[in-house]
Amino acid sequence: MEYLDIYDKDRNLTGEKILRSKDMNIQGGYINIVIVFIQNSKGEFLIQKTSKEKGSIFATTGGFVKSGSTNNKTIVEEIKEELGIDIDINDLTLIHTVYHKHAIQDAYYVIKDIDINKLKLQKEEVEYVKWMSIEEIEALIEKGEFRKGNIDSFRYIKENKLN
Repeated sequence: MEYLDIYDKDRNLTGEKILRSKDMNIQGGYINIVIVFIQNSKGEFLIQKTSKEKGSIFATTGGFVKSGSTNNKTIVEEIKEELGIDIDINDLTLIHTVYHKHAIQDAYYVIKDIDINKLKLQKEEVEYVKWMSIEEIEALIEKGEFRKGNIDSFRYIKENKLN
């Protein structure tokens, strides 16, 4: 069982926790989510196709911040867990925060050339990964095949020419 801390809009802990589930009913607060956009020197983004258990949708790497953890610790752990990559938090830049209905999502960014053939994917969460251009990601968004919660931060990167 995995618990998530509940925060107020200013990210102060409320002292409440919620059991992570598909049908979480968060009232009057927020949970924290972290994602990362990994871009290579060619300007492509490392995008994963999630496993059937996780919806078979294209997305960037990320996850829920567990109770007692921090956003920085969680994003490093998620990258290691899902992709098998060790990345130092100092190599990541927090670039964008999105407030969803009951979640605060921090998006991190890093430029790193990675050989995807050497990745150790977490099969429970990731079916495969692929380097994708901005145009390929936009096409997935248009078809409704890209995780909705990742779109705002992706467009922020695109519009602010972080690539």
